[in-house]
Amino acid sequence: MNKLVLAAAAAALAMFATGANAQAIRIATEGAYAPWNFLDEAGKPAGFEIDLGNEICKRAALECAFQVNEWDSIIPNLVAGNYDLIMAGMSITDERKQSIDFTTNYFPPDPSHYMVRTGTALDFAALTGKSIGVQGGTIQAGYAETTFGGTNTIKSFETADQALADLNAGNVDVVLADSSYISEIVAGSGGAIEVVGPEVMLGGGVGAGVRKADTELRDKVTGVIDEMKKDGSLDALIIKWFPDKAPGPIFAGG
Repeated sequence: MNKLVLAAAAAALAMFATGANAQAIRIATEGAYAPWNFLDEAGKPAGFEIDLGNEICKRAALECAFQVNEWDSIIPNLVAGNYDLIMAGMSITDERKQSIDFTTNYFPPDPSHYMVRTGTALDFAALTGKSIGVQGGTIQAGYAETTFGGTNTIKSFETADQALADLNAGNVDVVLADSSYISEIVAGSGGAIEVVGPEVMLGGGVGAGVRKADTELRDKVTGVIDEMKKDGSLDALIIKWFPDKAPGPIFAGG
């Protein structure tokens, strides 16, 4: 009997030690880009990336906590050490790789689309004198400035939802954003918003941002993402939060 008690106590102690020694990771998210990430009714982070981040942490035996950070300062705060990962719908680009590193992508390259108030006619081959809304610091913002900035006004907003609000108010003519974000808006607009013009392919998919020095963390998270691609669980999460992506497999087995 004493041996059984001692064995149980030893097992409990081992489990406690494992938990106590788990690496603590802080994950930054924007909390304003549904369905990627948003704040639920209780004010807590929710969405695709929160579900994915929690699964990554479970499989990698990491103790993770999400914290909300504004988009404009999310990379500088990572570099400054205020958190360890960024999971905020951030596309992998060469420009961003100059200051941070990325895991492998957990969402394939997603086309960007233009959304307008229904009935708005635009000629994207000769766009002139229009007001184009984008979220500042995004790949869409850079593309819009380079492509249309000479003959149009590019209006940058802190969040994508603010750009949408100005579109609805008639303060901008068109908004350029990720297809995965726009599809939610169009579906819920009751026909008031529609997609127009050509799709634009930008970036190398979405991945988790990490400091360049944190190669061990990058490789650990990449390993879990690759595992989830192979076992189909990443496809399942994507389809849960982005139903228009169904049917899969999205990553075709990794």
